[in-house]
Amino acid sequence: MLEKRIEAIRNGLFKPFEIPGLTLNNRIVMAPMTRGFSENGIPDEHVAAYYRRQAKSGVGLIITEGTLIDHPAASASPNWPHIHGEEALAGWANVVKAVHEEGGKIVPQLWHLGTARKIGHLPNKEALPIGPSGLDDAGVQVNEPLSENEIADLVSAYAQAAVAAKKIGFDGIELHGAHGYLIDQFFWARTNKRTDKYGGDLVSRTRFAAEVVQACRHAVGSDFPIIFRFSQWKGNHYEAKLVETPNQLDQFLNPLVDAGVNVFHASTRQFWQPEFESSSLNLAGWAKKLTGLPSITVGSVALDTQFWEQIPQIQRLEEILEKEEADLVAIGRSLLANPDWVQQVKETRIADWKTYDSKILTQLN
Repeated sequence: MLEKRIEAIRNGLFKPFEIPGLTLNNRIVMAPMTRGFSENGIPDEHVAAYYRRQAKSGVGLIITEGTLIDHPAASASPNWPHIHGEEALAGWANVVKAVHEEGGKIVPQLWHLGTARKIGHLPNKEALPIGPSGLDDAGVQVNEPLSENEIADLVSAYAQAAVAAKKIGFDGIELHGAHGYLIDQFFWARTNKRTDKYGGDLVSRTRFAAEVVQACRHAVGSDFPIIFRFSQWKGNHYEAKLVETPNQLDQFLNPLVDAGVNVFHASTRQFWQPEFESSSLNLAGWAKKLTGLPSITVGSVALDTQFWEQIPQIQRLEEILEKEEADLVAIGRSLLANPDWVQQVKETRIADWKTYDSKILTQLN
């Protein structure tokens, strides 16, 4: 039974997967994680080596750390990479080349902090944080609400970043619409108090994101994958909820589907937790069920202990893969701690696990 369980998870994780315009060698995704090692926003040879190693280990799809679109208030650090300007794009081209040489696939995560950026932060100290209503997550007014012209400029900046990503050889893009950053600030009623077409009910609050997706889709064509990351929780508000029911989630996701999203990356803090009381499905499972699109599940996979020691979690992961509730599994901090994680999980011998005490073996069996 132990052998069957390990092989079932391996077979699920290491099975190829196709997204329109992209074929992946396996179901393992490197989750986007901010690093702060791109001086002046330019990824250098060390950044290329970092992503090369992950590709060499066997990660099926790498999603880069957040990369800032071309807007003065997008960033809060001079060492976070951006995806505009000749030097930065040349740096990212080297990253893409390194990953492709190892047989990997890579997409950049396009990012703007919105009002999560604090006043006075570098690299542009004078630029005020921006958001749909100029409110931060504490409800403090840090700027005036965005005008419709400013919103149109932001939509254009995302599309320009998408074009740049395609031009330098990335395999798609991910739009960061989660965790309380700019796009998510339009979603969340706490930070979006607008009364025009970009505010109001849940569907109206998706308009900005849908326009961003649509502009990116128009700019890159139909065969370039667009992944959309979303979450219920926010950086400082783990209890936050955009939706309370599957019906609300359906209303929320449909405009994004219509705009051109290919894959939903549903960010949760613990992937094994059900999203709604009516089902064992997590957020990624519901996103796939409601839209029919592929989904990425993420949230503390292989965190804190050795992967095979997470008994309840790997049992749930096995079920998710077997039932195809989600299609891809994103790994975050475990890959930072151990760049060889993928290879080790793939090559672990059954005999290595028979040294576990009888309690663990009983649980697995």
